[in-house]
Amino acid sequence: MKRFSFCLLIFITIIQSIAAQDIKERHQAFLTLDSHTDTPLILSHDSFDFGARNDYETDGSRLDLRRMEEGGLDAVFFAVFVGQGDRSAQGHLKARERAERIFTVIDTTIAKFPDRAALAYSVADARRNFILGRKSIFVGIENGYPIGTDLKLAEYFYNKGARYITLCHSKNNEICDSSTDQPEHDGLSDFGDSLVREMNRLGMMVDVSHISDKAFFDVLSVSHMPVIASHSNARAICNNPRNLTDSMLVALKENGGVVQVCVLSAYVKAQEPNPEKEAARDLLRVKYNHFENLSEQQMKEATAAWREIDKKYPGKLASVSDLVDHIDHIVRLIGIDHVGFGSDFDGGGDLSGCRDVSQLENITAEMIRRGYTDQDLQKFWSGNFLRVFSEVEKRRQN
Repeated sequence: MKRFSFCLLIFITIIQSIAAQDIKERHQAFLTLDSHTDTPLILSHDSFDFGARNDYETDGSRLDLRRMEEGGLDAVFFAVFVGQGDRSAQGHLKARERAERIFTVIDTTIAKFPDRAALAYSVADARRNFILGRKSIFVGIENGYPIGTDLKLAEYFYNKGARYITLCHSKNNEICDSSTDQPEHDGLSDFGDSLVREMNRLGMMVDVSHISDKAFFDVLSVSHMPVIASHSNARAICNNPRNLTDSMLVALKENGGVVQVCVLSAYVKAQEPNPEKEAARDLLRVKYNHFENLSEQQMKEATAAWREIDKKYPGKLASVSDLVDHIDHIVRLIGIDHVGFGSDFDGGGDLSGCRDVSQLENITAEMIRRGYTDQDLQKFWSGNFLRVFSEVEKRRQN
């Protein structure tokens, strides 16, 4: 009897190993794309080597070339993120200068690995690099703050390589109201209206993550091209203002756009109270002026301190299964053609079972377990996003 049980255990182990290998091979075969990461925040850190295998347990990083290769991630958008600050002419100038420095850091970093990665600017670039076995690094601007009130800067940043702009971040700016601030413009401002039209003309994707509900519907009424939500989930599953309501999701489908689900646990599942952690974060916000108008050195210090707080007061992470609950809800509501992936790695993205980019196949495994086909998975991992990207490209007006 013991021998039979032992043989049965070996048989089950072999079957599980074969199944795991099958999932890995299927995942690696897809062209996969992550529409939002904050990895540029750490590219200039002395201890971080983008070409090596780093470790989130020691340095908090979630993405590098080695782990992209392990996790089968083929294309990624790096966010040029500038935290909201003073909305004066001087504040906007500083924001623009900071954005330009981040572009330079990205360019300099990728140039070090010509055989493994390349800056990408189009859907064709993503497909070509996939065939050549190189990772595609796209750029998006998170927070339109560096635009200020100068419409010409949209084209300036497009020419530098930006292929989308997240219109705002956690605070209002000159473009629109934020989902996590008090109403100021009643949605999209007049300047924001002009900016959306200009982005349509340029062939630049409009990103509606972070913006208020009213601003979201205003954008859809102005844009004659499909839009993206580069890192948002379903509010019906997790009631967070950063997520999209069912009515927003239906409107996104009618627009032809796509919502890219993210792995930041607070947007995936309601979090249990963690008063010590919140108190420590509040003190840090005060110390660093709510992360406004910081120098690059101060931003590095603040980022490191924030990660130390996360490490000292760990909360209970949402799981991969919780994330796929969002995917299921979105698919039931608006179909498989309007959902994709935008992790928010290095900006807070972190799930049990998907701690960094090397573990992406766990999402594929859970989706397969729930009955998603390879065709569904290819749409999810890049097909839907690239469809929107392609449509915006084709309708660019010279």
